[in-house]
Formats: sequence, structure tokens, C-alpha cells
Amino acid sequence: MERLKKLFQQWAGEPCTEILSIGAQGSSRRYYRLIGRQSEVGGQHSDPIPHTSCLSAIGTVGDDLRENRAFFALDRHLRAKGICVPELYAVAPDERCYLQQDLGDLSLYGLLHEKQRQGGGFDAEMLALYKQALADLADIQQAGADFDFSWSYPRADFDRQSILWDLNYFKYHYLKLAHVPFDEQLLEDDFNRLADTLLQADTRYLLYRDFQTRNIMVIENGKLKIENSLPHPDNSQFSILNSQLFYIDFQSARRGAAQYDVASILYSAKSNLPEPIRHELLDHYLRVRGIKGEERRQWLHLFRAYLLLRILQTLGAYGYRGIFERKEYFLQSIPLALQNLRRLAEDHPEIFADLPHLHRIVGELSELSEKNNSPNSPTANDSPLTVTVQSFSFKQGLPDDPTGNGGGFIFDCRALPNPGRYPEYKTYTGKDRPVIEFLQKEPPVHEFLDNVRRLVAQSVDKYIERRFTALQVSFGCTGGQHRSVYCAEQTALWLRSTYPDIAVVLRHREQDPPANRP
Repeated sequence: MERLKKLFQQWAGEPCTEILSIGAQGSSRRYYRLIGRQSEVGGQHSDPIPHTSCLSAIGTVGDDLRENRAFFALDRHLRAKGICVPELYAVAPDERCYLQQDLGDLSLYGLLHEKQRQGGGFDAEMLALYKQALADLADIQQAGADFDFSWSYPRADFDRQSILWDLNYFKYHYLKLAHVPFDEQLLEDDFNRLADTLLQADTRYLLYRDFQTRNIMVIENGKLKIENSLPHPDNSQFSILNSQLFYIDFQSARRGAAQYDVASILYSAKSNLPEPIRHELLDHYLRVRGIKGEERRQWLHLFRAYLLLRILQTLGAYGYRGIFERKEYFLQSIPLALQNLRRLAEDHPEIFADLPHLHRIVGELSELSEKNNSPNSPTANDSPLTVTVQSFSFKQGLPDDPTGNGGGFIFDCRALPNPGRYPEYKTYTGKDRPVIEFLQKEPPVHEFLDNVRRLVAQSVDKYIERRFTALQVSFGCTGGQHRSVYCAEQTALWLRSTYPDIAVVLRHREQDPPANRP
């Protein structure tokens, strides 16, 4: 972190005033948000996005030099082609630390999840954003075709070796860990036949490798969503008008078939798109590419084979991260990936014509999927964790706990600088811009919230692991108007960004109308 701060000062010409860790679900790289002065940004870099309140950058620490260099080369190439990828600001001499453009916290996945949580589902706005992403993907695949793939990591081509790596990942990190029996030689024979089919595709494109909604950042009306101010019942004004998509985490890209990336975004397990929407989006991509007639029929045949490969690869990843590393997010993704596999086998059995042993295994996994999703499944009726974040006044007593479990946190904000002492802030609350700007300028507030996040994250991680359903995080101050409201708002935004699979309820006890109070 100290090295990142030094790099930030060299790039920005001013010190880093705050550094915050950013979680990475499935990566060994470490990410941090580095923040400088709380003012309009000068002209030291060429961001197409205006930073509205502070100078910031995303700092990355990665120990794999080949992977880092692949990212640097790809980023420069794609930016030169006009693709919306983050600007690379500065690289440390040893190439293990670097700074890149801060694109905020609002990913396409986060936006979709929030809409689903609110009951909005996959609406017209989401459809338009997905179509934009697929059109951009077509540009990325073709713009990257003349990239110098000698920089690619870990191989220049998504070739037979890469395919077999993915299939063996499924075999050893899912089938073995899930105790699914198989015949090693028969399965290996099927893997080689599947690779023969996959290599019939046109492999002259840039294969992004992990083109999924978590790696697509949404910039709304030219404004960053720092700490992910996702739309929620108190702030549901999101619009796709003038919104822009940016693309991150492409360091594993190499030369390969276009079908792989299309399968990745349309059949992402956690996004769980409705099947008619998938068909509409696939048709949109093919029309953008101008693929029709006999070419379309052949393309779709190979697409389904790449879809099979992608599902098997993700099951390997979910097995390793979930079953072995016990990360809850990946465990929750396994039943959804199995559903995709079952649907593919039912709708397109021709894919398995030359893969008899793999077909048998998929049949067994389909039965497992049906069992896991039956009403009597032990996981079918699990409630997600709900974190209630609230503000209150100590003068009015401590907040009630309607869940009855007695757990959670009460944080005392009264030691923080108090805008309520100044007449110009008397009529405002911690949700209003003047109070927000007042508190954002105070280092003790940043230090306080950083400590809060560390403590709350420890409990949230354990609550998810142990399948607890409720946690309460409360902030109190003198009047329940300024500091506690601000801290509750910021904490709710952070939780929604860091844990998109939990429900976050935000309440302000002294500010809400009596009828709306818990």
C-alpha cells in the first residue's frame, strides 16, 4: 500500500489522502482505491469521464509479471482502437504495482442484481445495456485481432492446450471435489473429441476470456458511481440515456473463437437471464456481426459447443473457489451453472453425439441440479442475509432489534466533526450535498468509516458462511440528523457494492416519517 501511495503521488503531484481495499472475488490480484484532494480534477490525465468530487485511481498489486505485462499491452492496444477500457496511469519500475482509471463501482451485474432485488427484473433498460455490451464485444473481438499475441498470458492462442486445461479444471476441481464418479480414459477421449469440434471455429478474433457482467462498468451520464450508489427505493433515477460501458479484467485475453465470449455473458450463472432474452440478445449479436444464412447455422452449432466448454470451465472455477476455498458466492453459483448445463443437454442433445461418457456425467449432474432445486432441497428455501443499516439519536434511546437475535453493531458517531454546530447546516441531513461535502473533507470521518468497514466485513463474511439471515448495523449521534445519517448512507452503499448477493435495508429512525419507522 505504501508503494501504491508513492506511485499515486508521483502521478498526481499530490499525496494520497485515503486508500481503501476493494474486494476481488476470484483473483489473486489486490485492488485499492486511492483518493487525493477533495476538489475538481486538473488535467494531468486524459479521462473521458469527469471525476466530480475527488482525484482518484485504482491501484493494483499483482505478483505475476507476465500477467501484468499482458494487461498493459492489451490496454494500450484497445485504447488506441477506441475501445472503452481504463486508462493506464502509472506503472512501478518493477511492474508489480500500477494505477489505472477509476471507473467507479457500478457494474452491469450490480445494476441487474439491484433491479432483480427490487422486483424490477430484466427490464427495457437492462436489455438496451446488454445489447450495447454485445455490440461493443463485436468491436473488441475485431479491433483486437491484430494485437501482438506474443504478449498474451498464459498462451498466445486459445488452442487445444487451452481447451484441455479448461476441461481438466472441470474434471479435477469440480467432479473430483463433488465426488462425481467418472472413467478417466473415457472422459479424456471425449475431451479430445470436443476439442476437435471447437477447433473448427474461426479463431482469428480477440477472445476476451472473462466477458461477464462483473467486468462491465456502467458510467451514468458521465458520472462515476463511487462506492456504488446503486439505484434503490430512495434513489431510483438511473437512466441508460448517455450512459457508457467500460470493460475491465481482460488480462487473460488471447486469440480465439468469438463464440466463447458470447457464451460467457449470456450464460453467466449468477445473472440467470430468462431464456427468451438470451435468444434475443444472441440474435442481436449475430445481426451486428452480419452473420446469416449457412454461416449463421454453422456459427450457432459451434456456439453451443463453446457454451458447453464455458459451463464446464465455470463449474471447475466454482468447485475450486467454492468447495475447496469455501467461498459462499461460488457455492451459490453451482446450482445455477448446473441448470444451464441441464438445459443445454435437453435442448441440444446433438452436441453429445460423440461424447457418450461426458453425456452420462451431464445426466447425473442434471439429476443433482433437479434435486438441489426441489422444494425439499436443504438449500432451496435458504433466506439471503439481510443487513439492516440505520441511523438514530442517542437522545431517543437505542434502536430496537425486530429480528430478536440481538446481534449487530452500534457505532457512536459523536466523536466525529459535527456540522450541526454550524447554522448553515441546521436544516440539512446527512443525505444532503452540503453535509456530505462537509464530512468528506474531514480525515477522522474517513478513518472512522474505514474501521467500520473492516469490522462489519468480518461479520458479514462469517454470517454468509454460516447462513445467518439478519445483521443490524446502527449509527448514533446526538440528533440522528447529520453524522449518523451520513455514515449509514455510506455504509449501505459500500455493502451493496461489496456484497451484491445480500439484501441491504437502509433506515433513518429520526428522519423517516412515523408511519415508515420500523
